[in-house]
Amino acid sequence: MLAGRATRTCALIALCLLGSRAQDFGPTRFICTSVPVDADMCAASVAAGGAEELRSNVLQLRETVLQQKETILSQKETIRELTTKLGRCESQSTLDSGPGEARSGGGRKQPGSGKNTMGDLSRTPAAETLSQLGQTLQSLKTRLENLEQYSRLNSSSQTNSLKDLLQSKIDDLERQVLSRVNTLEEGKGGPKNDTEERAKIESALTSLHQRISELEKGQKDNRPGDKFQLTFPLRTNYMYAKVKKSLPEMYAFTVCMWLKSSAAPGVGTPFSYAVPGQANELVLIEWGNNPMEILINDKVAKLPFVINDGKWHHICVTWTTRDGVWEAYQDGTQGGNGENLAPYHPIKPQGVLVLGQEQDTLGGGFDATQAFVGELAHFNIWDRKLTPGEVYNLATCSSKALSGNVIAWAESQIEIFGGATKWTFEACRQIN
Repeated sequence: MLAGRATRTCALIALCLLGSRAQDFGPTRFICTSVPVDADMCAASVAAGGAEELRSNVLQLRETVLQQKETILSQKETIRELTTKLGRCESQSTLDSGPGEARSGGGRKQPGSGKNTMGDLSRTPAAETLSQLGQTLQSLKTRLENLEQYSRLNSSSQTNSLKDLLQSKIDDLERQVLSRVNTLEEGKGGPKNDTEERAKIESALTSLHQRISELEKGQKDNRPGDKFQLTFPLRTNYMYAKVKKSLPEMYAFTVCMWLKSSAAPGVGTPFSYAVPGQANELVLIEWGNNPMEILINDKVAKLPFVINDGKWHHICVTWTTRDGVWEAYQDGTQGGNGENLAPYHPIKPQGVLVLGQEQDTLGGGFDATQAFVGELAHFNIWDRKLTPGEVYNLATCSSKALSGNVIAWAESQIEIFGGATKWTFEACRQIN
Protein backbone atom coordinates (compact mmCIF):
# COMPACT_ATOMS: atom_id res chain seq x y z
CA MET A 1 0.00 0.00 0.00
CA LEU A 2 2.84 2.37 0.90
CA ALA A 3 4.61 1.51 -2.36
CA GLY A 4 1.52 2.48 -4.35
CA ARG A 5 1.28 5.82 -2.58
CA ALA A 6 4.97 6.54 -3.26
CA THR A 7 4.48 5.86 -6.97
CA ARG A 8 1.48 8.18 -7.19
CA THR A 9 3.43 10.81 -5.29
CA CYS A 10 6.30 10.70 -7.87
CA ALA A 11 3.86 11.02 -10.75
CA LEU A 12 2.07 14.02 -9.26
CA ILE A 13 5.35 15.85 -8.52
CA ALA A 14 6.47 15.38 -12.15
CA LEU A 15 3.16 16.73 -13.44
CA CYS A 16 3.36 19.79 -11.17
CA LEU A 17 6.86 20.69 -12.39
CA LEU A 18 6.61 19.87 -16.06
CA GLY A 19 3.00 20.47 -16.90
CA SER A 20 2.41 21.01 -20.55
CA ARG A 21 6.18 21.60 -21.21
CA ALA A 22 7.07 17.94 -20.87
CA GLN A 23 6.24 17.30 -24.50
CA ASP A 24 8.84 19.85 -25.64
CA PHE A 25 11.90 17.83 -24.70
CA GLY A 26 11.03 14.26 -25.39
CA PRO A 27 12.01 11.46 -23.00
CA THR A 28 12.26 12.57 -19.33
CA ARG A 29 13.41 11.10 -16.06
CA PHE A 30 11.16 11.14 -12.97
CA ILE A 31 12.73 11.91 -9.60
CA CYS A 32 10.86 10.90 -6.40
CA THR A 33 10.83 13.09 -3.27
CA SER A 34 9.38 11.84 0.01
CA VAL A 35 6.53 14.05 1.43
CA PRO A 36 3.92 13.46 4.11
CA VAL A 37 0.82 11.67 2.94
CA ASP A 38 -1.61 14.47 3.87
CA ALA A 39 0.54 17.35 2.61
CA ASP A 40 0.16 19.41 -0.59
CA MET A 41 2.68 17.56 -2.70
CA CYS A 42 3.36 20.26 -5.27
CA ALA A 43 3.68 23.00 -2.64
CA ALA A 44 5.75 20.76 -0.39
CA SER A 45 8.22 19.89 -3.10
CA VAL A 46 8.60 23.52 -4.08
CA ALA A 47 8.94 24.59 -0.49
CA ALA A 48 11.61 21.96 0.04
CA GLY A 49 13.66 23.48 -2.79
CA GLY A 50 13.35 20.41 -5.05
CA ALA A 51 11.78 22.34 -7.89
CA GLU A 52 14.97 24.13 -8.89
CA GLU A 53 16.98 20.93 -8.79
CA LEU A 54 14.41 19.09 -10.89
CA ARG A 55 14.24 21.91 -13.42
CA SER A 56 18.04 21.87 -13.69
CA ASN A 57 18.06 18.11 -14.26
CA VAL A 58 15.35 18.33 -16.88
CA LEU A 59 17.13 21.13 -18.76
CA GLN A 60 20.38 19.15 -18.66
CA LEU A 61 18.61 16.09 -20.03
CA ARG A 62 17.04 18.17 -22.77
CA GLU A 63 20.44 19.56 -23.77
CA THR A 64 21.91 16.06 -23.86
CA VAL A 65 19.08 14.80 -26.06
CA LEU A 66 19.53 17.68 -28.49
CA GLN A 67 23.29 17.03 -28.71
CA GLN A 68 22.66 13.37 -29.39
CA LYS A 69 20.19 14.23 -32.13
CA GLU A 70 22.76 16.51 -33.77
CA THR A 71 25.39 13.78 -33.55
CA ILE A 72 23.05 11.22 -35.11
CA LEU A 73 22.17 13.58 -37.95
CA SER A 74 25.87 14.24 -38.60
CA GLN A 75 26.63 10.52 -38.61
CA LYS A 76 23.74 9.85 -41.00
CA GLU A 77 25.11 12.49 -43.38
CA THR A 78 28.57 10.92 -43.22
CA ILE A 79 27.12 7.47 -43.88
CA ARG A 80 25.19 8.75 -46.90
CA GLU A 81 28.36 10.37 -48.30
CA LEU A 82 30.42 7.22 -47.82
CA THR A 83 27.69 5.05 -49.33
CA THR A 84 27.59 7.29 -52.42
CA LYS A 85 31.38 7.09 -52.83
CA LEU A 86 31.35 3.33 -52.35
CA GLY A 87 28.66 2.97 -55.00
CA ARG A 88 30.74 4.98 -57.46
CA CYS A 89 33.79 2.82 -56.76
CA GLU A 90 31.83 -0.40 -57.24
CA SER A 91 30.30 0.78 -60.50
CA GLN A 92 33.71 1.87 -61.83
CA SER A 93 35.23 -1.49 -60.82
CA THR A 94 32.48 -3.30 -62.71
CA LEU A 95 33.12 -1.23 -65.83
CA ASP A 96 36.88 -1.82 -65.66
CA SER A 97 36.77 -5.58 -65.15
CA GLY A 98 33.94 -6.28 -67.57
CA PRO A 99 31.10 -8.75 -67.09
CA GLY A 100 32.21 -12.12 -65.85
CA GLU A 101 35.90 -11.19 -65.81
CA ALA A 102 37.74 -12.50 -62.77
CA ARG A 103 40.99 -11.13 -61.40
CA SER A 104 43.21 -13.45 -59.43
CA GLY A 105 45.80 -12.07 -57.08
CA GLY A 106 48.45 -14.76 -57.31
CA GLY A 107 51.75 -14.28 -59.04
CA ARG A 108 52.26 -17.98 -59.74
CA LYS A 109 50.23 -21.13 -59.68
CA GLN A 110 48.86 -22.19 -56.33
CA PRO A 111 49.28 -25.88 -55.49
CA GLY A 112 46.06 -27.82 -55.34
CA SER A 113 43.91 -25.30 -57.16
CA GLY A 114 41.37 -26.62 -59.61
CA LYS A 115 42.72 -25.11 -62.81
CA ASN A 116 46.23 -24.67 -61.42
CA THR A 117 46.50 -21.31 -63.10
CA MET A 118 48.92 -18.49 -62.39
CA GLY A 119 46.62 -15.48 -62.60
CA ASP A 120 46.23 -12.77 -65.22
CA LEU A 121 48.19 -9.73 -66.13
CA SER A 122 46.43 -6.53 -67.00
CA ARG A 123 45.74 -6.15 -70.69
CA THR A 124 48.54 -4.68 -72.76
CA PRO A 125 47.81 -1.05 -73.62
CA ALA A 126 47.06 -0.45 -77.27
CA ALA A 127 50.16 1.68 -77.82
CA GLU A 128 52.39 -1.05 -76.38
CA THR A 129 50.67 -3.66 -78.53
CA LEU A 130 51.32 -1.60 -81.64
CA SER A 131 54.96 -1.23 -80.60
CA GLN A 132 55.24 -5.03 -80.42
CA LEU A 133 53.61 -5.33 -83.83
CA GLY A 134 56.05 -2.80 -85.22
CA GLN A 135 58.97 -4.87 -83.93
CA THR A 136 57.45 -7.97 -85.48
CA LEU A 137 57.10 -6.23 -88.84
CA GLN A 138 60.75 -5.19 -88.68
CA SER A 139 61.73 -8.79 -87.93
CA LEU A 140 59.74 -9.97 -90.95
CA LYS A 141 61.40 -7.40 -93.18
CA THR A 142 64.84 -8.56 -92.02
CA ARG A 143 63.94 -12.16 -92.81
CA LEU A 144 62.67 -11.14 -96.23
CA GLU A 145 65.97 -9.41 -96.94
CA ASN A 146 67.75 -12.66 -96.07
CA LEU A 147 65.40 -14.52 -98.38
CA GLU A 148 66.16 -12.02 -101.13
CA GLN A 149 69.87 -12.71 -100.80
CA TYR A 150 69.17 -16.42 -100.84
CA SER A 151 67.03 -16.07 -103.97
CA ARG A 152 69.78 -14.16 -105.78
CA LEU A 153 72.20 -17.01 -105.13
CA ASN A 154 69.72 -19.65 -106.23
CA SER A 155 68.03 -17.72 -109.08
CA SER A 156 64.58 -18.95 -108.12
CA SER A 157 61.84 -17.05 -109.94
CA GLN A 158 59.20 -18.60 -107.66
CA THR A 159 61.04 -17.40 -104.57
CA ASN A 160 61.33 -13.89 -106.01
CA SER A 161 57.62 -13.83 -106.80
CA LEU A 162 56.68 -14.90 -103.28
CA LYS A 163 59.10 -12.42 -101.79
CA ASP A 164 57.53 -9.55 -103.74
CA LEU A 165 54.06 -10.62 -102.66
CA LEU A 166 55.07 -10.79 -99.01
CA GLN A 167 56.80 -7.43 -99.20
CA SER A 168 53.60 -5.92 -100.54
CA LYS A 169 51.59 -7.44 -97.67
CA ILE A 170 54.06 -6.10 -95.11
CA ASP A 171 53.76 -2.62 -96.61
CA ASP A 172 49.97 -2.86 -96.24
CA LEU A 173 50.35 -3.93 -92.61
CA GLU A 174 52.68 -1.03 -91.89
CA ARG A 175 50.07 1.35 -93.25
CA GLN A 176 47.45 -0.24 -90.99
CA VAL A 177 49.67 0.13 -87.94
CA LEU A 178 50.49 3.75 -88.81
CA SER A 179 46.81 4.52 -89.25
CA ARG A 180 46.03 2.92 -85.90
CA VAL A 181 48.74 4.97 -84.18
CA ASN A 182 47.31 8.17 -85.64
CA THR A 183 43.85 7.22 -84.40
CA LEU A 184 45.19 6.58 -80.89
CA GLU A 185 47.01 9.91 -80.85
CA GLU A 186 43.77 11.68 -81.75
CA GLY A 187 42.01 9.88 -78.89
CA LYS A 188 39.45 8.19 -81.12
CA GLY A 189 40.30 4.62 -80.23
CA GLY A 190 37.98 2.50 -78.11
CA PRO A 191 38.38 -0.91 -76.47
CA LYS A 192 36.18 -2.61 -79.05
CA ASN A 193 38.04 -1.04 -81.96
CA ASP A 194 41.38 -1.92 -80.36
CA THR A 195 40.39 -5.58 -80.09
CA GLU A 196 39.08 -5.78 -83.64
CA GLU A 197 42.13 -4.01 -85.09
CA ARG A 198 44.53 -6.22 -83.14
CA ALA A 199 42.71 -9.37 -84.28
CA LYS A 200 42.97 -8.30 -87.93
CA ILE A 201 46.67 -7.49 -87.71
CA GLU A 202 47.50 -10.68 -85.79
CA SER A 203 45.63 -12.73 -88.39
CA ALA A 204 47.57 -11.07 -91.20
CA LEU A 205 50.86 -11.59 -89.38
CA THR A 206 50.11 -15.28 -88.84
CA SER A 207 49.44 -15.65 -92.55
CA LEU A 208 52.72 -13.89 -93.33
CA HIS A 209 54.67 -16.15 -91.01
CA GLN A 210 53.22 -19.21 -92.69
CA ARG A 211 54.14 -17.94 -96.15
CA ILE A 212 57.66 -17.00 -95.06
CA SER A 213 58.03 -20.45 -93.53
CA GLU A 214 57.31 -21.93 -96.96
CA LEU A 215 60.19 -19.91 -98.38
CA GLU A 216 62.48 -20.88 -95.53
CA LYS A 217 61.89 -24.58 -96.08
CA GLY A 218 64.14 -24.34 -99.09
CA GLN A 219 67.07 -23.45 -96.86
CA LYS A 220 66.70 -26.22 -94.27
CA ASP A 221 68.59 -28.76 -96.33
CA ASN A 222 71.59 -26.44 -96.43
CA ARG A 223 72.10 -26.09 -92.64
CA PRO A 224 73.02 -28.54 -89.87
CA GLY A 225 70.18 -29.96 -87.80
CA ASP A 226 71.03 -27.92 -84.69
CA LYS A 227 71.71 -24.54 -86.35
CA PHE A 228 68.21 -23.15 -86.06
CA GLN A 229 66.19 -20.92 -83.74
CA LEU A 230 62.50 -20.60 -82.88
CA THR A 231 60.74 -17.25 -83.19
CA PHE A 232 57.66 -16.30 -81.13
CA PRO A 233 56.84 -12.76 -82.34
CA LEU A 234 53.59 -12.16 -80.45
CA ARG A 235 52.18 -12.83 -76.98
CA THR A 236 49.48 -15.32 -77.91
CA ASN A 237 48.03 -18.55 -76.53
CA TYR A 238 48.50 -20.48 -79.77
CA MET A 239 52.15 -20.04 -80.81
CA TYR A 240 54.38 -22.70 -79.31
CA ALA A 241 56.74 -25.57 -80.01
CA LYS A 242 56.62 -29.09 -78.64
CA VAL A 243 59.56 -31.40 -78.00
CA LYS A 244 58.73 -34.83 -79.36
CA LYS A 245 60.69 -36.59 -76.64
CA SER A 246 59.68 -36.67 -72.97
CA LEU A 247 61.96 -36.60 -69.93
CA PRO A 248 63.03 -39.65 -67.92
CA GLU A 249 63.05 -39.69 -64.13
CA MET A 250 65.91 -37.40 -63.10
CA TYR A 251 67.62 -36.83 -59.76
CA ALA A 252 69.72 -34.00 -61.19
CA PHE A 253 69.64 -31.89 -64.34
CA THR A 254 71.17 -29.02 -66.26
CA VAL A 255 69.00 -27.08 -68.70
CA CYS A 256 70.63 -24.54 -71.04
CA MET A 257 69.42 -22.38 -73.92
CA TRP A 258 69.99 -19.21 -75.90
CA LEU A 259 67.32 -16.49 -75.52
CA LYS A 260 66.70 -13.14 -77.18
CA SER A 261 63.81 -10.95 -76.07
CA SER A 262 62.80 -7.38 -75.37
CA ALA A 263 59.30 -8.18 -74.09
CA ALA A 264 57.83 -6.34 -71.12
CA PRO A 265 56.49 -6.88 -68.57
CA GLY A 266 58.35 -10.19 -68.37
CA VAL A 267 59.62 -12.27 -71.27
CA GLY A 268 57.11 -15.03 -70.47
CA THR A 269 57.73 -18.78 -70.34
CA PRO A 270 60.69 -20.14 -72.35
CA PHE A 271 59.72 -23.72 -71.45
CA SER A 272 57.38 -25.75 -69.26
CA TYR A 273 57.32 -29.46 -68.44
CA ALA A 274 54.07 -30.94 -67.11
CA VAL A 275 53.29 -34.46 -65.93
CA PRO A 276 49.95 -36.08 -65.06
CA GLY A 277 48.70 -34.45 -61.87
CA GLN A 278 51.35 -31.71 -61.81
CA ALA A 279 51.46 -28.91 -64.39
CA ASN A 280 54.42 -27.27 -62.63
CA GLU A 281 56.85 -30.17 -62.62
CA LEU A 282 59.60 -28.06 -64.23
CA VAL A 283 58.99 -24.50 -65.48
CA LEU A 284 61.13 -21.48 -66.35
CA ILE A 285 59.12 -18.26 -66.32
CA GLU A 286 59.49 -14.49 -66.06
CA TRP A 287 55.96 -13.32 -65.38
CA GLY A 288 54.85 -9.70 -65.03
CA ASN A 289 57.32 -7.59 -63.08
CA ASN A 290 58.63 -10.58 -61.13
CA PRO A 291 62.20 -11.83 -61.61
CA MET A 292 62.74 -14.98 -63.64
CA GLU A 293 61.89 -18.10 -61.63
CA ILE A 294 62.50 -21.83 -61.86
CA LEU A 295 59.65 -24.01 -60.57
CA ILE A 296 60.14 -27.65 -59.59
CA ASN A 297 57.05 -29.48 -58.33
CA ASP A 298 55.51 -26.06 -57.50
CA LYS A 299 58.52 -25.01 -55.39
CA VAL A 300 60.15 -21.78 -56.55
CA ALA A 301 63.61 -20.21 -56.72
CA LYS A 302 64.18 -16.68 -58.01
CA LEU A 303 66.93 -16.41 -60.63
CA PRO A 304 69.26 -13.43 -61.22
CA PHE A 305 68.80 -13.32 -65.00
CA VAL A 306 68.45 -10.01 -66.86
CA ILE A 307 67.75 -10.87 -70.48
CA ASN A 308 65.00 -8.62 -71.88
CA ASP A 309 67.35 -6.16 -73.62
CA GLY A 310 66.83 -7.47 -77.15
CA LYS A 311 70.23 -9.22 -77.24
CA TRP A 312 71.15 -12.89 -77.29
CA HIS A 313 71.95 -14.36 -73.88
CA HIS A 314 73.00 -17.87 -72.90
CA ILE A 315 71.45 -19.14 -69.65
CA CYS A 316 71.84 -22.38 -67.70
CA VAL A 317 70.25 -23.75 -64.53
CA THR A 318 71.68 -26.77 -62.70
CA TRP A 319 69.92 -28.67 -59.90
CA THR A 320 70.25 -31.80 -57.82
CA THR A 321 67.58 -33.43 -55.69
CA ARG A 322 69.96 -33.80 -52.75
CA ASP A 323 69.22 -30.77 -50.57
CA GLY A 324 67.66 -29.09 -53.65
CA VAL A 325 70.91 -27.31 -54.53
CA TRP A 326 70.75 -25.10 -57.65
CA GLU A 327 73.03 -22.78 -59.62
CA ALA A 328 72.25 -20.18 -62.30
CA TYR A 329 74.58 -19.08 -65.13
CA GLN A 330 74.17 -16.18 -67.55
CA ASP A 331 76.55 -15.83 -70.51
CA GLY A 332 78.92 -18.39 -69.01
CA THR A 333 79.20 -16.79 -65.56
CA GLN A 334 77.52 -18.05 -62.39
CA GLY A 335 75.25 -15.34 -61.03
CA GLY A 336 73.30 -17.08 -58.29
CA ASN A 337 72.85 -20.28 -56.30
CA GLY A 338 70.78 -21.69 -53.47
CA GLU A 339 69.37 -24.82 -51.88
CA ASN A 340 66.16 -26.37 -50.56
CA LEU A 341 64.50 -26.22 -53.99
CA ALA A 342 62.19 -29.27 -54.04
CA PRO A 343 64.75 -31.40 -52.14
CA TYR A 344 64.55 -35.15 -52.64
CA HIS A 345 61.88 -34.83 -55.32
CA PRO A 346 62.97 -36.51 -58.57
CA ILE A 347 61.73 -35.02 -61.84
CA LYS A 348 58.92 -37.31 -62.93
CA PRO A 349 58.90 -39.03 -66.35
CA GLN A 350 56.30 -39.35 -69.11
CA GLY A 351 55.35 -35.67 -69.30
CA VAL A 352 54.96 -33.04 -72.03
CA LEU A 353 57.73 -30.54 -72.77
CA VAL A 354 56.55 -27.29 -74.40
CA LEU A 355 58.64 -24.33 -75.58
CA GLY A 356 57.11 -20.85 -75.51
CA GLN A 357 54.04 -21.48 -73.35
CA GLU A 358 53.15 -22.24 -69.72
CA GLN A 359 50.92 -25.29 -69.25
CA ASP A 360 47.87 -25.22 -66.99
CA THR A 361 46.92 -28.73 -68.07
CA LEU A 362 48.98 -31.53 -69.55
CA GLY A 363 50.02 -30.24 -72.99
CA GLY A 364 47.62 -27.27 -73.01
CA GLY A 365 45.73 -24.65 -71.02
CA PHE A 366 47.93 -21.87 -72.39
CA ASP A 367 47.52 -18.26 -71.22
CA ALA A 368 48.68 -15.48 -73.57
CA THR A 369 49.84 -13.32 -70.65
CA GLN A 370 52.45 -15.98 -69.77
CA ALA A 371 53.64 -16.73 -73.32
CA PHE A 372 57.26 -16.27 -74.31
CA VAL A 373 57.95 -13.42 -76.75
CA GLY A 374 61.27 -13.50 -78.58
CA GLU A 375 63.67 -16.06 -80.00
CA LEU A 376 64.96 -19.32 -78.51
CA ALA A 377 67.71 -21.71 -79.63
CA HIS A 378 69.99 -24.55 -78.50
CA PHE A 379 67.67 -25.86 -75.81
CA ASN A 380 69.51 -28.80 -74.21
CA ILE A 381 68.94 -30.91 -71.08
CA TRP A 382 71.38 -33.20 -69.25
CA ASP A 383 70.64 -35.57 -66.36
CA ARG A 384 73.57 -34.24 -64.32
CA LYS A 385 75.10 -30.96 -63.17
CA LEU A 386 77.46 -29.53 -65.78
CA THR A 387 80.74 -28.07 -64.55
CA PRO A 388 81.40 -24.32 -64.83
CA GLY A 389 83.86 -25.06 -67.64
CA GLU A 390 81.26 -27.02 -69.61
CA VAL A 391 78.75 -24.21 -69.21
CA TYR A 392 81.36 -21.67 -70.39
CA ASN A 393 82.03 -23.73 -73.53
CA LEU A 394 78.32 -23.63 -74.37
CA ALA A 395 78.08 -19.86 -73.80
CA THR A 396 81.10 -19.16 -76.01
CA CYS A 397 80.03 -21.55 -78.81
CA SER A 398 83.19 -23.57 -78.34
CA SER A 399 83.82 -26.61 -80.50
CA LYS A 400 84.07 -28.51 -77.20
CA ALA A 401 80.46 -27.65 -76.29
CA LEU A 402 78.33 -30.67 -75.42
CA SER A 403 74.86 -31.58 -76.63
CA GLY A 404 72.25 -32.61 -74.09
CA ASN A 405 72.22 -36.34 -73.29
CA VAL A 406 68.49 -36.18 -72.40
CA ILE A 407 67.22 -33.52 -74.83
CA ALA A 408 69.54 -32.46 -77.66
CA TRP A 409 68.67 -29.49 -79.86
CA ALA A 410 67.68 -31.01 -83.19
CA GLU A 411 65.26 -29.68 -85.77
CA SER A 412 63.76 -33.12 -86.34
CA GLN A 413 62.75 -33.30 -82.65
CA ILE A 414 60.80 -30.01 -82.56
CA GLU A 415 57.22 -29.50 -83.75
CA ILE A 416 55.97 -25.92 -84.17
CA PHE A 417 52.37 -24.69 -83.94
CA GLY A 418 50.31 -21.54 -84.42
CA GLY A 419 52.71 -19.54 -86.59
CA ALA A 420 55.91 -19.94 -84.58
CA THR A 421 58.77 -20.17 -87.07
CA LYS A 422 62.24 -21.63 -87.49
CA TRP A 423 65.19 -19.70 -88.83
CA THR A 424 68.96 -20.06 -88.99
CA PHE A 425 70.60 -19.47 -85.62
CA GLU A 426 72.81 -16.35 -85.66
CA ALA A 427 74.14 -15.87 -82.11
CA CYS A 428 77.18 -18.15 -82.35
CA ARG A 429 78.11 -16.65 -85.72
CA GLN A 430 78.18 -13.21 -84.05
CA ILE A 431 80.38 -14.49 -81.22
CA ASN A 432 82.83 -16.20 -83.55
